[in-house]
Amino acid sequence: QVQFVESGGVLVQPGGSLRLSCAASGLFLDYYAIGWFRHVPGKEREGIACISGDESSTRYADSVKGRFTISRDSARSTVYLQMLSLKPEDSAVYYCAADIERRFCGTRWGTLNYWGQGTQVTVSP
Repeated sequence: QVQFVESGGVLVQPGGSLRLSCAASGLFLDYYAIGWFRHVPGKEREGIACISGDESSTRYADSVKGRFTISRDSARSTVYLQMLSLKPEDSAVYYCAADIERRFCGTRWGTLNYWGQGTQVTVSP
């Protein structure tokens, strides 16, 4: 059974930093591009970061480029999202998921699967 579990979301002040974790089980991450997404109620889900299955490339949404970094620890089957210089508009529920159609990050997502339960990030004074 494939399972993704996100963690690390907390309340943080503007300008602060945070690292989210996405622990994967039952899936060989080398075969798939893995993405981080975020959702705010009333808004569309936003794909913000992607790491390729071979870890050779990453892509970021303009809204987080230069502030967020996606990485992977293959030994732990865990994908991380390091977030710096957080802004109130970064507040959202953050999810990870696998693109089961693609191994490499592209300009568009394929079929996303194995969503976790999400982790809440709140950026507020």
